[in-house]
This record gives sequence, C-alpha cells and structure tokens, in this order.
Amino acid sequence: MSRKHNGSNGTEAHHRNHPSSVESKTHAEKSLFITYLLWLVGGIFGVHHFYLGRDIQGFLWWCTLGGYFGFGWLRDIFHIRNYVADANKDRVYLDKFNHNLRSYKYPPFSTLRFTGMTVVAYLWSTVASMAIPEDDVGSINWKYLHFFLPIACALGVWSVGNIGHETGTPWWSLAAAYACYPLFWYVDESTACTVMVLVSAMAFDTLSKRWQIKPKPRKRFFKRCLTIGACALLYSSLWGSYLYFNAKITDGEGEEIPLNEAVHHFFKSPWWVDVKQSLVDTWEFAQQHGWYETWSQIVELSDPFGEQNAFKVLGISQMARQSEINSACRHLSVKYHPDKAKGEEEKKIAQTKFYEIQQACELLSNKHAKRRQKNQRSQ
Repeated sequence: MSRKHNGSNGTEAHHRNHPSSVESKTHAEKSLFITYLLWLVGGIFGVHHFYLGRDIQGFLWWCTLGGYFGFGWLRDIFHIRNYVADANKDRVYLDKFNHNLRSYKYPPFSTLRFTGMTVVAYLWSTVASMAIPEDDVGSINWKYLHFFLPIACALGVWSVGNIGHETGTPWWSLAAAYACYPLFWYVDESTACTVMVLVSAMAFDTLSKRWQIKPKPRKRFFKRCLTIGACALLYSSLWGSYLYFNAKITDGEGEEIPLNEAVHHFFKSPWWVDVKQSLVDTWEFAQQHGWYETWSQIVELSDPFGEQNAFKVLGISQMARQSEINSACRHLSVKYHPDKAKGEEEKKIAQTKFYEIQQACELLSNKHAKRRQKNQRSQ
C-alpha cells in the first residue's frame, strides 16, 4: 500500500532519468488544439491518446468505446491539458510529479484506477471465455482454452496499471489470477471471474505497483502501428470467434438460431436477392448512362415531393388528367367522410383516410397548376 516517503532519492532519480528540455525539443511538441480536436472527432476510439503517445490508454479506449461506453472519454476533457503537458515534458507539470515522488514512495491508491483494472480485466476475461467454441470444431474440443482466462485477466489489470506515471510487472496479478482459477469448478463462472479479477487487481496494486520514474522509450511510428495493429487484430478475432461459433439470435417464436446460420440464410432470402438485383441493375444502368443520369433516376424514384404516393392514395394512374384527379377526389372525399362513420374506432380510421385524401388532392392540384403556368411561360 502507499507509504509516505520524505527522502529525495526518487526526485534525484527522476531528474537523472528524465530528458532535459534541450533533448525534449528534438521531438515536435504536441498541440493542445489538435488534441482537443482529436478528442472531439475520434476520442471515443482513443485517437487523442495515440496522438500523444499514450498507446496503452488509446487501445483501452478503442476496445471499451471511450473508457467503458464514453465515461473515460468525457472524463478526459478535464485532463487533456495535463496529458499534453506530460507529452511535452512541461517543467511545471514535472515539478508536480516530483512533489508526488517526494511525498510517496509508491503511488497512492486510486479508486478510479482500481475500478478501471477490474472493469477491463472482467471484460477481457469474458470476451476470451465467449470466444471459445462451445461445440467441437474440426473434431477437436476447444474448451481446454478456458485455462488461459487468467492471462486475459492479468493483461487487463496490467494494462490499466501501466497508464501514465505508474507501472508494474504482470507476474503478481497473473499468479493471483491462477490461484483463484480453481473456483471455476465450484461456483458459477460469473462469480469465479469476479473473484479472480478482484484478487488479481489487489495483487497488482499492493505488490507490483511502482512509479514510472524512467521515461518510457519513444518507439518508431511503424513499430507503434505494428504493435497496436496486432493487439487490435487479436481482440477483434476474439469477438469474431464468438460471433461465428457461439452467438445466437432469437426468432419470433423464442427459438434460438446460431448467428452464422441466420446470416447464411439472410443472404439467400428473397428480400436480399431483390436488393442485390436492384444494386446490380443500378450499377449496370450507371455504366451505360453515367452517374449523373443514375442519380437523377434515383431522385425521381424516391418520390421526393410525394407525387407518386398521392396517385396511389387516390387509386389512379400517374398519367391521369386533372379531370380524373378531381373526380377521384370528390368520390373518395364523400366515401371516407368522417360524418358517415359509425363508432369511435371507425371514425378515427375515416379521419385518417380523409386527411390523406385531402393532402393528395391538394398536392396534385398544386403540381398541375405549376406545370400549366410553366407551359404558359414557355409559350
């Protein structure tokens, strides 16, 4: 646990190991404005943390959608100035850090960081568990992979524990996680996972946690991208395995259907075949007539003014003359007049239908009048 420390060894070590102001200028300073902008447009995926070189925190934001569905993203707005100051080795910021080193030999307990450890560890353990195929695949039972769940737990704890100026090895948290693993044989998986996560986080917090005194070495951009990409691919593959092998959906009768089968049947459904054929027809039309003409056809077919729907409401052809439109309007207005309906329910239905008819008649009459005026001008 955290202990008061009044010596100056930590501060001296920090000054020895931290880069000087001259050395830090060899790297371009990070912009506060750009950081806020990246926070706004892509902060929920950790883009601003990647920009500042906080790759672990950026990856955590990416896989938890902004630090557990946006909570961390919203919290960041109050800490971005400190993040930028840290990235730029600001002297005022470093002095505050030196004060913490003089005050505490070990980083003090943080409820927020401990909660983050448990949340991420529980999430990663759960995702790893869900990714294990429930049925045999290739005549192999893959349930033995359940033995590796403590590794996912320890990695979650370690990742949160190594954000910022705190660090620690994953070994104590990993040992604690495996020590709790036998619980999976005696209690339900959710309870066992919860206990494993809490014990692993406490082991890291009390036995591994240290100050990150020596600056983390700057990695080349390509190496950073390669590492982040590998982690993202691994995490995505776990979700992919779950969706393909274990995910199920429930139909209207309450029967569960494997998601992969449902997707397979969807792409063979009449609805998708029609949509696919429409897309193919649109592409072929565009190849022959050009994209401008295609866009004009799409706009016309989408009935932006509601003219086609109005003809449908009146039950007449789109080639009907104004006299036919007037005749249909009179006939339907009399037929669906609310005063002729009996009972409250029938009256409501008649009112709705009567209103649609009046709107259709007004729209088509206005369109006819505008066309007539346009023709007169052109003559």
